[in-house]
Amino acid sequence: MKEILSPIEAQKIVLLSQRVFPGKLKGTSLANTLASIEHLGYLQIDTISVIQRAHHHTLWNRNPEYQLSDIDTLIETKQVFEYWSHAAAYLPIRDFKYSLPRKHAILKNEQSHWFQKDAKLMDAILKRIDKEGPLMAKDFAHTAKVGEWESKPAKQALENLFMQGDLMISSRKNFHKVYDLTERVLPDNIDAKCPTAQEHIRFLITSYLRANGIGQAGEVAYLLKNTKALVTAVLKEMYANKELQEVHVSGQLYYSLPNALSLLSKPMNSQLKILSPFDNLLIQRKRMQHLFNFDYKIECYTPAVKRKYGYFSLPILWDGKLVARMDCKADKKSTTLHIHHLFFEENFSFNESFKADFIKEIEAFKSFNNCSGVEVHKTTPSSLLNTIKSIF
Repeated sequence: MKEILSPIEAQKIVLLSQRVFPGKLKGTSLANTLASIEHLGYLQIDTISVIQRAHHHTLWNRNPEYQLSDIDTLIETKQVFEYWSHAAAYLPIRDFKYSLPRKHAILKNEQSHWFQKDAKLMDAILKRIDKEGPLMAKDFAHTAKVGEWESKPAKQALENLFMQGDLMISSRKNFHKVYDLTERVLPDNIDAKCPTAQEHIRFLITSYLRANGIGQAGEVAYLLKNTKALVTAVLKEMYANKELQEVHVSGQLYYSLPNALSLLSKPMNSQLKILSPFDNLLIQRKRMQHLFNFDYKIECYTPAVKRKYGYFSLPILWDGKLVARMDCKADKKSTTLHIHHLFFEENFSFNESFKADFIKEIEAFKSFNNCSGVEVHKTTPSSLLNTIKSIF
């Protein structure tokens, strides 16, 4: 049976599946952080630090007790590892074997990454790490930068060894990767047998639908090379076997796990959330356009004169809807959270209920970013500037 969902019903399933509103959590911060990563399947790593980095921000939204040290602890205790999802990511160590298809493809030159391989240099680096232990790129003497990405030859060799599976990231120091032999990083009890193509695709499908509620083939295969055709075929096979359900939203076909529709009977918190541009909920922009009618583009890569919202605008989720965007920066010296531009979506009416929730979340967000004060510079519409300023 094909289910037809209204946009509001689809949005509720997506938001509850994403666990953006965590409610009251039990257990330690570390345990809840691990649970979040395992549920989401991956956590995108990003280097932009005008506020707390995206991986911290995404976890903090799902775990109010989140500690910045949680990720390092989970890496050190070998419960999480770094590799590539659709982008650089933290992944649950339990899912390690599903990173192997990409690694094997890169090793066999069936897939390429950013850099050309220098086999001689890669071999020398591998031998040195084997002998000396974990090393960073700066531990190698190469100084000249080469190639489109202008990185040192040793850094390129390290990344190639990492991408093809010879090395893993054992830790980070000041956000710089520390590389070690995979055999020394990977726990002995982890399954390291490469899955079949069918097993890999089924994993991708079930992981995606668990975390996102509903999905299409192109979303499951997002930025994963050479997977979409097989994802499409396996989705149809799983549906035929009654492992999945078909749902229609605004004329488009999606798939869900059989229990996804039960989320419609659960209450949903109307809490306000300030989201990272790289939050798992938002990362696929076309999906957000269709399901939430939210046209979102991060503008840090856009020339300043062409920006509409700001360098690093953060979507604001309230009452189940994306109602605003906030471009801000945490000034470490003055411990001030600068809201450079607070942009409200068309047809959104600022009201006292939103105001109360906004104040509450800004206070938490300010503390999360180690700030003590807030300064508002611009709003759209501009008529709200004095109202917003008066809050702080």
